[in-house]
Parts: sequence; structure tokens; C-alpha cells
Amino acid sequence: MKRIVLSLGGSVLVPDLESHRITGYASVLAEISGRHRLAVVVGGGGEARRYITAARKLGIDDGTADDLGILVTRLNATLLAGALGEAAYPRIATTYDEAAGYASCGKIVVMGGVIPGQTTDAVAALLAERIRADLLVNATSVDAIYSADPKKEPRAKRQDRLTPARLRDILSVDRLKAGESTVFDMVAARILERSGVPLAVLDGRDPAILRQAILEGEFSGTLVTAGKKSPFPLE
Repeated sequence: MKRIVLSLGGSVLVPDLESHRITGYASVLAEISGRHRLAVVVGGGGEARRYITAARKLGIDDGTADDLGILVTRLNATLLAGALGEAAYPRIATTYDEAAGYASCGKIVVMGGVIPGQTTDAVAALLAERIRADLLVNATSVDAIYSADPKKEPRAKRQDRLTPARLRDILSVDRLKAGESTVFDMVAARILERSGVPLAVLDGRDPAILRQAILEGEFSGTLVTAGKKSPFPLE
């Protein structure tokens, strides 16, 4: 039984309240938890960006806008935990201590953001380090990491495997404002590099892709690890 942390992008789980993938993910996550220990960190997605945009129009500072984003991540986490029912720990973790403590019960631990200025990718990376996870999975809105943003650079090359150092080279080093995101966060990448936890980046728009990777060992995405051995299939 492996320890897995899933960074579940809000843009794939809850693009908006009218079109979400909570039901599909709840089914897959419950199935995964029957074979592995699982913690899920949920992002804010489109709803968080709506609140942050409204805050900026009101002249509210980025720190307070981040606080609003964190509240939305926790609302999304609450929706997911509710859909998971008995498979999830009944409380949403709001600190790393809480998440680590809840993980000992064997149920799925669900949480959102923790502090302003920190992405949920960074939260997931810190949690993976804290609980000594065997794998961090980032379910995002692209199918892999590319050498550049494929939406802006048509010649960007898909990366099947990277070292943590190469991942840092690809990621932007610019400070993110509230509500902005990249395929993976630079802070999170540095945390993974020091902890040695492997990272699997995959297309989160279809929960079946996550299921195939974790339960069937059929991984299609980008693997980031300093080691030569792949964590797939998980045993």
C-alpha cells in the first residue's frame, strides 16, 4: 500500500459550479483508497478566479484576494469530501499537522489552501514531504509538461520524463499574483527536489486517466524523478 498525495486542480475539478467533475472523481478516488493511502489537495479553479477578480476591482490587496481564494479551495474540498461520503475523513484539513493526523485513520484526507501566497501545488508538495509520500500526482488541465507553454509556443515539445533540475529550468521564476497559475509551481518543484518524492503530471480532465495510472500502471504524462526507476506500476 503506497502513500499518494494528489494535487487536484480546481480548473479540472470545478471549472465552475455548473460544470464540475466531482462525481466522477469521487468514484475513482474511493476505488484508489481501497488499495492505497490517499490525500487530496484541491485547487480553487474558476470560482476562485471570479472572487479574486471581484476583489481586485474593489481595490483589495493581493494578500486578501489570496485569502478569498483559499476559502474557495476549502469549499471545493468540502464538496469533494461530501461526495466521497464514508471514504473521506469527515473534516477538511486546514493545516499540515491536521492532514498528517487525519491520514493515520486510513480514510481519504481532503484539504485546500493553507496560507496566502502559497499555491495548492506547494501545499501538496509540502504534505507529500511531511507524510513521506511515495508519489505526488498533479492532475491538471494539460496532458503533460512541455518545454514551453504549448498554448503560446506551437513548437513546444512534450516531456515524458524530467529530472527535478530540468523541471525548474522549464518553470517560470516570475512571482505569481493571486489567481494565476502554471502547469506546476516553482516552490512546489523545489520542495520535491529536496524531498525526493517523484512527481507524475497527467491530464486531469478525465478521472479515468488517473485511475489507469494508479490502479493499472498505465501512465501517460510526465514523470519527474531523480531516480532511474519509475514508480509505475504501483505495488
